[in-house]
Amino acid sequence: MSHEDPKDPSRKKGGFWGWLKGGAEEPAKAPAAEEPATSAPSAPPAEEPPAPPAEVAEAPMPVEPDAIPVVEPEAPVPPEPVFVPEAVVEPAPAPEPERPSGSEPTAPAPAPARGFWSRLASGLARTASSLGQGITDLVSKRKLDAETLEELEDVLIRADLGVATAARIVEAVGKGRHDKMIAPEEVKGLIAAEVEAILAPVARPLMVDAAHKPFVVLMVGVNGSGKTTTIGKLAAQWVGEGKKVVLAAGDTFRAAAIEQLKVWGQRTGATVIAREQGADAAGVAHDAVTQAREEGADILLVDTAGRLQNRAELMAELEKVVRVIRKLEPGAPHAVLLVLDATVGQNALSQVEAFTRIAGVTGLVMTKLDGTARGGILVAIAAKHSLPIHLIGVGEGADDLQPFAARDFARAIAGLE
Repeated sequence: MSHEDPKDPSRKKGGFWGWLKGGAEEPAKAPAAEEPATSAPSAPPAEEPPAPPAEVAEAPMPVEPDAIPVVEPEAPVPPEPVFVPEAVVEPAPAPEPERPSGSEPTAPAPAPARGFWSRLASGLARTASSLGQGITDLVSKRKLDAETLEELEDVLIRADLGVATAARIVEAVGKGRHDKMIAPEEVKGLIAAEVEAILAPVARPLMVDAAHKPFVVLMVGVNGSGKTTTIGKLAAQWVGEGKKVVLAAGDTFRAAAIEQLKVWGQRTGATVIAREQGADAAGVAHDAVTQAREEGADILLVDTAGRLQNRAELMAELEKVVRVIRKLEPGAPHAVLLVLDATVGQNALSQVEAFTRIAGVTGLVMTKLDGTARGGILVAIAAKHSLPIHLIGVGEGADDLQPFAARDFARAIAGLE
């Protein structure tokens, strides 16, 4: 104890820190901390011995962080309950069981339709973009005066909507809005409404009359319009519905067309009637009607060679095919479908006139709408000829040929969702 008396001042300090830390053993550690603490600052204040004890009071301060780690383990404890509720959010998969409980059988049915019209909207995006940009540039900064309406009509005509349709839309846009500002989206809405009004009366599905057995469908059109592919797609759909189908390879000019139809027959299970390349197309039609009768087929699809509407000799051959079919099956062909390529634009109007005159077209199929900026031609054809539009195609797959829906087409061509 006598040796401890000279260290009374440090004992007081130690007693203070011991009191601060709640223990009497710490003063022994306090002087140990004094030596490293004084060694660092010893350079500047080496002459003043009373200074180190003042710094000794500051030196123990870093000792306090030794107590901080004791507090740190307590800090991570609160975060844990905070993150737990975030993990509990995982019950979000709860809506998944609601889907199967809704209606699983009906879900697959709309899915292809949505996919098809999504592809159609994508295909018509070029038409809609061209039309929409012209409208935006025209009406976004100008009042709707006579000059603006005239220029709007030009924009619509350039989009292949046809003169009659363009005039009808301009009249609807200008009604009650003269010398007023109009938003581009409002103009698009008016276009969609007018286009739907034109197309709705002609949007009719292709119906097979069971009273006629076989129900004879004659496919006509120019070269490359997609007749043979359309026949294959229709055969696939009808065979899938349980109908017995016979295919006639009437395009005898192209060996590839004959082989292509045979491939579709193998895929679908339909009977294919064919002769060698260069054979008489009317003779193939005769054999096909006879075979379809013998097999009790529900539907006979007759392919024909592509021909330009201005080739008189080829149109005469088509007329002969029609006569042979009618001679064997009075009232046939029961449906004459003109397959139109959407990419030909205004030329499709003359095709409708020529094929209707020679073969008696009863309905239209529009193909290749997924790759053109001239999709508006279908509206012009409907406005001028009022022929039923049965089907439209946007690709090569069997599911890419779908019944025509006026509202979806009108909104897609106007660039509306």
